[in-house]
Amino acid sequence: MIPMTLAEIAAVVDGVVDGDPSTAVTGPAFVDSRAVVPGGLFVAVVGERVDGHEYAAAAVQAGAAAVLGSRPTGVPTVVVDDPVTALGTLARHVVDTIRPLVVALTGSQGKTGTKDYLAHVLAGFGPTAATAGNHNNEIGVPLTVLKATPDTSYLVVEMGARGVGHIAYLCRVAPPAVAAVLNVGTAHIGEFGSREAIGVAKGEIVEALPADGVAVLNADDDITSAMTARTEARVLTFGEMGDVSWRDLDLDDLGRPDFELEYAGARHRVGLTQSGTHQVLNAAAAAAMAFALDLEPGTVAERLGSAQSASRWRMEVHERGDGLIVVNDAYNANPASMAAAIDALTEIGRRRSRRTVAVLGEMKELGDEAEAAHIDVGRVAAEAGVDVVVAVGRPAYGIADGAAAVPGWRGETVPTAGRDEALAWVRENVAATDVVLVKASRGAALEHLADGLLDDETDDKTEAEAQEGGATP
Repeated sequence: MIPMTLAEIAAVVDGVVDGDPSTAVTGPAFVDSRAVVPGGLFVAVVGERVDGHEYAAAAVQAGAAAVLGSRPTGVPTVVVDDPVTALGTLARHVVDTIRPLVVALTGSQGKTGTKDYLAHVLAGFGPTAATAGNHNNEIGVPLTVLKATPDTSYLVVEMGARGVGHIAYLCRVAPPAVAAVLNVGTAHIGEFGSREAIGVAKGEIVEALPADGVAVLNADDDITSAMTARTEARVLTFGEMGDVSWRDLDLDDLGRPDFELEYAGARHRVGLTQSGTHQVLNAAAAAAMAFALDLEPGTVAERLGSAQSASRWRMEVHERGDGLIVVNDAYNANPASMAAAIDALTEIGRRRSRRTVAVLGEMKELGDEAEAAHIDVGRVAAEAGVDVVVAVGRPAYGIADGAAAVPGWRGETVPTAGRDEALAWVRENVAATDVVLVKASRGAALEHLADGLLDDETDDKTEAEAQEGGATP
């Protein structure tokens, strides 16, 4: 964040300073009092269960410079009617002051993976600030903006929507020069009601572009490609039928893609470090956004090949000392991302000649489509040839039902009551020659199950060392 005094912040957000107006904020804004940023601005948000004002004094004592809140807190505070609205106003002021190139993206799936690729690519061309994790809402986007400093060249902003008008608001906070829509799927269909309604909301991102901006659209997605009519900006497409495409795709024995990235008649070899064919589309989308900024294609390809995952629990491939492969993709899930992860699982299993075990939990926010969607995921798993399908929790039982109903499938279904029972079953029944996928929506917290499998290696080593006299159990 650009250094500002409380008096300057108050003037921007139409607030009142309670405390010393000359107090300087030199660090970014933050909302989690457990992760204090030295010199930062603690934003006291009143949630359903927690009132941030109650932690304001502790945040300042731990190193924060001041607070943005709706009432005095006993420490230096800019008092406003609505801290979240004021946060957005402050973020827009910083964008207007620094004037970085804002590159924004949205989509039903692939946002975070694409954002991570793009941030790594742009960092090779200039100082870059980007969304952390999936901080893509009316709080997360301003927090991302306020990480920018006076030397920031590129600002990569992931944008999500829970309804019509949300992305339009986020684009007023961080007006994009380049904006991408990755796809329109069925994630959050329970909130919107249809893909078409989701498309209305997602398309707001290209409507926000200036005439000299660039809209980056998925040529292979019908609703997304039709958004050309919703913008006056230049359109650049990506996908198998896009301006930015790929050829000669191959996968290694961990499912990591190697391909030729094609753009403007030239091809550049790219070898990705992350598993899954779906990573190719994410990489192509990131490349298209970089090309929209007129960045050199050869360097873009090189940067894609050196990108590591910057976000936890997304296709993290771990190989235990005994050989067991665990694919931790537990951060989130929807029908399309489930299918992509299952494809990656079976590809690793085929190339390594391993038994495949899919440990799958509930996909949330699917509304009336939930039961059919879970059954369909089970069908996808069985038709892909997954050997064992473990359904975690009753809401996910449809996955087991869908797999079992596929004619001719010779695999096994294991419905479990919850995470602990699933972990116990997998611990007892997988072998070192297996590959295990763990995936569900965020609320299922299946990363703990994946961690439990990986912790078994440490436990085994400790026991072996103790038997040899090398450690005390």
